[in-house]
Amino acid sequence: MDWSREEVEAIVADYLHMLALELAGQSYNKTEHRRRLQLLLNQRSNGSIEFKHGNISAVMINLGYPYIRGYQPRGNYQALLEIVVEEQLRLKPMLDQAALAAVQQPAITPVQTDFSKILTDAPIRQHRVAETAGTPYFKPVKRDYLEREAHNQSLGLAGEQFALGYEHWRLVQAGQQRLADRVEHVSKTKGDGLGYDILSFDANGRERFIEVKTTSFGRETPFFVTNGELNRSNAAKEQFHLYRLFEFRKAPRLFDMQGAIGQHCRLDPVTYRASFG
Repeated sequence: MDWSREEVEAIVADYLHMLALELAGQSYNKTEHRRRLQLLLNQRSNGSIEFKHGNISAVMINLGYPYIRGYQPRGNYQALLEIVVEEQLRLKPMLDQAALAAVQQPAITPVQTDFSKILTDAPIRQHRVAETAGTPYFKPVKRDYLEREAHNQSLGLAGEQFALGYEHWRLVQAGQQRLADRVEHVSKTKGDGLGYDILSFDANGRERFIEVKTTSFGRETPFFVTNGELNRSNAAKEQFHLYRLFEFRKAPRLFDMQGAIGQHCRLDPVTYRASFG
């Protein structure tokens, strides 16, 4: 059964409140939020509420906003949800300020000596299906915060330096100290026109071209690529790797997408925005 407008308004308001707290670095209790929210809903189960939170995360990504950590985006959602999220975002200037501060904040490369637990699986590309037909067209919100974060040079450089450390560790673990010592930060030594950031190697000595994309937000956060990066990924499918670093400021994790970028995610042909939903 579809949620009523009153229910949707209640859960969206609560979600945006939690997101604002998270972006501002303030703690909150998800369980307590859910308990208070249930009093405003029509006997919705915990599972139903959690699923709706994931729907809201998917809408937030579509609008260029970060989403709440732990609420995995779910693309099959009620059309009304998009409308209500957009309505409420216009009325929350503090969320705008918190999101802008979060994406523009400088970043520092964390000290990491053991990289054994940072590698994880890439998200599975989802098909977009709405719960109800006639999904309305999204009108632009004031800012695309995810694009602004992609232009945060401090964050990008910190992520590349972290990936350099990971590559050195990976090759040493494979018994290839000689190759580890040859890993090169080519975007710094040769410029950023090569279509990748790091020249590394497979354990057998074959060159590995690594492009690093870093976000402070969750695993499913979209990223942006350049025409040069896209062309390199197509021309060197066996050697190209896109390392996606996520939750970088809290506890950095990464997944590795080898080959053409377009085979792993949905790529907007105009903005080169790569997404999984």
